[in-house]
Amino acid sequence: MKLSRRVSWFLVAFGVWSWIVWITFVKNLWKDTSGLAFHHGDHGSPTAYFWIHLTLAVVSFLLGTAIAALGARSLRALRQESHPAVPARPAPDQALPEHQR
Repeated sequence: MKLSRRVSWFLVAFGVWSWIVWITFVKNLWKDTSGLAFHHGDHGSPTAYFWIHLTLAVVSFLLGTAIAALGARSLRALRQESHPAVPARPAPDQALPEHQR
């Protein structure tokens, strides 16, 4: 299956956006003093809310990474398609094989 350049860039952007959003979320989760994430603000006793949301963030990191990797891989394939490798020409002072003269 081939992806368009637009879809490929969207996947890369989605992966980057996912990392930005979830890193911010985890930072805010860690700073929580309301008692939702930690009992009495004590980072030594996390609540179920903390573990569930941390798991959600880790899964989202992994999915965002996979989605961005798919987009990047597609962009690389599209670039190689549009600029195929050109065989190198021998230097002028090198002799050509008999069948290429």
